[in-house]
Amino acid sequence: MLDLYFDAEQHDFYFGSEELGRALDVTDLVPDSEFAPFLEEWTPPAEPAAPGADPGKTEPADHDDAWEKPTRPPAPWSVFRGVRPLTFASDVVACVLAAVGTSASGLFAVTFTGALVVLFSTRRLYRSRLNLSVLDDLPAILGQWIIATTLTVVATSLAVDTQRWLADEPHPETYFPLVALALIVLGRSIAYMVIRRARAARRVSHRTLIVGAGQVGQQLAATFADHPEYGLNPFCFLDPKPSNSEETQLPILGKPRELARILQENSIHIVVVAFSGIREEEMVRIIRTCDRLETELFVVPRLFELHHVEGDMDTVWGVPLIRLRRSTYRSWTWPVKRVIDVVASAAALLVLGIPMAVLALLVRLDTGPGVIFRQERVGVDGKPLTVLKFRSLRPADEQESDTNWSIEQDPRLSTLGRFLRRSSLDELPQLFNILRGDMSVVGPRPERPHFVSVFQGRYRSYNARHRVPCGLTGMAQVHGLRGNTSIEERARWDNYYIQNWSLWLDTKIILRTLGQVFARSGG
Repeated sequence: MLDLYFDAEQHDFYFGSEELGRALDVTDLVPDSEFAPFLEEWTPPAEPAAPGADPGKTEPADHDDAWEKPTRPPAPWSVFRGVRPLTFASDVVACVLAAVGTSASGLFAVTFTGALVVLFSTRRLYRSRLNLSVLDDLPAILGQWIIATTLTVVATSLAVDTQRWLADEPHPETYFPLVALALIVLGRSIAYMVIRRARAARRVSHRTLIVGAGQVGQQLAATFADHPEYGLNPFCFLDPKPSNSEETQLPILGKPRELARILQENSIHIVVVAFSGIREEEMVRIIRTCDRLETELFVVPRLFELHHVEGDMDTVWGVPLIRLRRSTYRSWTWPVKRVIDVVASAAALLVLGIPMAVLALLVRLDTGPGVIFRQERVGVDGKPLTVLKFRSLRPADEQESDTNWSIEQDPRLSTLGRFLRRSSLDELPQLFNILRGDMSVVGPRPERPHFVSVFQGRYRSYNARHRVPCGLTGMAQVHGLRGNTSIEERARWDNYYIQNWSLWLDTKIILRTLGQVFARSGG
């Protein structure tokens, strides 16, 4: 059995067997009460009991399972993208018809259409919505139309005969934007009418789960049933403390912690959270579960009677709903990250090829055969991967390498090994991991399976960091969380990175990492 000890003098902790401690001449290590849970034999949390299981059995600890891979097919295209392709197509067709009808120049028409589509996208005029009204869209449409027209005139002024703009006689480029605007409004009106009628006839209707069986939840269930034009078919309730269940219009299928199972078993792709006694950590779990299972999530704001409807909010018969966007790592820009990973890792290997060869030779002279150290780590979706590193010490055996926590004053570290670790140069072979797709340049650092098992039992949100590929560097590392530092704080920073990911955030982390490497402040 492996034990965890704390070295008060070195302010490091040691995880290993008593025999290894004697071999390393570590004699003043004492147990630390903060890490007491690690001193016991650890077993993974049990899975939630299946329906019909023995109720007398002890309920397992409720740990976050947000990193698990979805186990159901994707939602039908109409759930998330039904409105988007129709409105996009109607706008493009409107511009084409306007160009043909006014005989506008091809350059002018293409430039205007492209600018308008981009502006509409940035203004989120192609987002899916419950309440469809062209009058609600009209202010935004007019604003973006003015900008698109101005940009098109400026961009094509050199190519289009400017004398025609100054002359008194009419010309196509004058009428084209006006005709396009009229046709866009008409096309969207028709598209919205088609969608509303399809919803009202239940041809497009999506099973909806309501979290909270209180007064607001009951009101929403009745509204969804009485007004099918919203496309929501009320199916069931979830409630943490069901009361008066005999009075509910819909069955209460369980508690919030059972959300994933109920969504998968009943093919539900829309969740609405009404007022209920949900704790904050349960709400976080609901959001992550819906995101993982590609489920649309709406939340009724508190004091909604006083809430001003704006932005991406929807309304259902006078009740505002806040649509929670999917995580940024599921956006269209995420594949760009992979392209950057391939280009950056390939370029780095070309530039650093000779220095890495020199380091490999020095490691060979210092530690003997086995320059590259291979170790199993846990990657995205909990899948194992083999991480490559320059060897900085020789572990007593493979089992100790997999279950021994890194310590700064390990006697097996040579001068070269200590330098490699402090400067993080021992991580350079992981560029090959990035190139073949096992890792990313930026992401949560991968951990060994043994410690993942330990940490997921102790820290609620630890598993959520496995939602994205692991990285060579990460948000936790640039904040100094390396080696013997708080695991809880590392997980908090990793999850912050995932929720707030952007290409610029990756750039900032890379720049800060390079600064730390050059300052020899790596862990």
